[in-house]
Amino acid sequence: MTAIDLSKIDFAKGNGLIPAVVQDADTLQVLTLAYMDEAALRETLDSGQATFFSRSRGGRWRKGETSGDFLNVVSVTPDCDGDAVVVKVRPVGDACHLNRISCFSEEDAPGLGRIGRLERTIHVRAQADPNDSWTARLIAQGPKRAAQKVGEEGVETALAGAAGDNAELASEAADLIYHLLVLLHARDMVFQDVLDVLTRRAEPAEDQG
Repeated sequence: MTAIDLSKIDFAKGNGLIPAVVQDADTLQVLTLAYMDEAALRETLDSGQATFFSRSRGGRWRKGETSGDFLNVVSVTPDCDGDAVVVKVRPVGDACHLNRISCFSEEDAPGLGRIGRLERTIHVRAQADPNDSWTARLIAQGPKRAAQKVGEEGVETALAGAAGDNAELASEAADLIYHLLVLLHARDMVFQDVLDVLTRRAEPAEDQG
């Protein structure tokens, strides 16, 4: 976890508290909004588990102490004014006390967050018995087999795009994306590696004139 300069965090503006937006590090789904005092932020940074200040209880609380639904911290990033932070986490269980993934929605990993959720599922299933999991079996066969499946699904997606209806194209494209993510996992890569390339390609070309 990257260290932050606590001296630049403005706790005084909020009477000793700053809002903490908690976000899933993989899906980027906003999970909850909580508050931290300086002690809670220090404990979060030291322990690697999200710790907050409860305004209703009047004291600190570490998420998961009673429920077991911990928030393992990946990064803490202050905003431009230093009076709020974004806490990216990998949750163990639900973030919401109503047993939901997020306090803001019953939907799990909406939109492109589904890619991150699928990557997490692939990581878990990769540890399973290959006799019980297609994902584990495919990964156990090595990157070449996963690459072959990507090729097969790519052809099927192209055929659906040329002659199939929209439902067929969506289904084949889903299979293609799944097998691509398995291939990336087999090569110790993640989809963010692909996004990094797209980001670089989107940057304006340097003036050659």
